Amino acid sequence: MTQVDNDEGLILSYKDGDQEALKSLIEKYTSPVYNFVARLAGRGNAEDITQETFIKVWKNLSKFDVAKASFKTWIFTIAKNTALDFLRKKKILNFSDLENNDPELNEASFADNIPDERILPSEALQKLQDAEFLNSILEILPATHRAVLVLHYQEEMTFDEIGKVLGKSINTVKSQHRRALEVLRKNTQ
Repeated sequence: MTQVDNDEGLILSYKDGDQEALKSLIEKYTSPVYNFVARLAGRGNAEDITQETFIKVWKNLSKFDVAKASFKTWIFTIAKNTALDFLRKKKILNFSDLENNDPELNEASFADNIPDERILPSEALQKLQDAEFLNSILEILPATHRAVLVLHYQEEMTFDEIGKVLGKSINTVKSQHRRALEVLRKNTQ
């Protein structure tokens, strides 16, 4: 029944009773949300947190106003808050941990997210080495700086959208982005 492919159209279709529209939204955002959560809370926790995120989306989607906010920003905000709540409950995270380089938050491996598209073994080895290098460099960053980079470069969010997801001003997000890039530059020279 669903022929709409943009988020706003899918949400409006769902509100009009089209259950396939919700399925389309879930299919579109499952992988990005999972990858984001895995970087915040670790791959071992990501499946449960992703599932809880989508339960919250399902329960609240009828109240979501497409005129007031971007769905992408809204769902990533829910994912971030769900991950933080999960980590607090597990006593893995204190309120100040987002500014610290917490090893518990660094479990996710960038290498796990590189798709194997039948590449040559030498190319696979090079990709693995590059991913391991990138992962080791990202581990030196505080969790919020890592989140800014992932949301900006992987999820292609604007600084304004990232600010809404993280609950920070656009200037803070830009500053964290700049600082993260400076740290990465220093460590790759």
